[in-house]
Amino acid sequence: MSFAKKINKKYTCRDYFKWPDDERWEIIDGEAYDMSPAPKIRHQRISRNIEVRIFNQIYEKKIMCELFDAPTDIVFDEYNVVQPDIFIVCDKKKITEDNIQGAPDLIIEITSPSTELRDRRAKLKVYERFGVKEYLIVFPEREYLERYVLQEGRYSAPEIFNWDERLKLTTFDMELNLWEIFEKELPEEGKNAPR
Repeated sequence: MSFAKKINKKYTCRDYFKWPDDERWEIIDGEAYDMSPAPKIRHQRISRNIEVRIFNQIYEKKIMCELFDAPTDIVFDEYNVVQPDIFIVCDKKKITEDNIQGAPDLIIEITSPSTELRDRRAKLKVYERFGVKEYLIVFPEREYLERYVLQEGRYSAPEIFNWDERLKLTTFDMELNLWEIFEKELPEEGKNAPR
């Protein structure tokens, strides 16, 4: 099992933008994290399933926001540049030709063994500090997700959603059937149950 490497030195976005384009890195509070290796197939399928369903709802409901995915850079400040798996930005002024400048409205991270602690600790703190309204962490192996919602500048305790539940986003008028995201079949008795 390989893990994303942490490099010990305080880095800035100026350093970050000089690094090779064929390498994926993130900077969190000045610490550099190598994003190698590439995500596994299950991770990519879950990412695709989420993106397709969100994109369709943005289009159908005429939501005036844009959906992005990795490897798109979000620059929060000089010491924080990240590439979340999926995110939505509604403020068009934050979207530049090169990257996103400031907090998206929604961020979704799909964990792997090499990123889980960073997603649950360091990124959670950064996303809270910079005002990401809703943060979802998806756990492919355990088939559930955690949701954090910003309330008065702080994230609430996480809400846990299992694969057989429906998730209604708080930031947008959208719903995700999690069994479709995790590519699972609902038991017959669960298909008619209210959610």
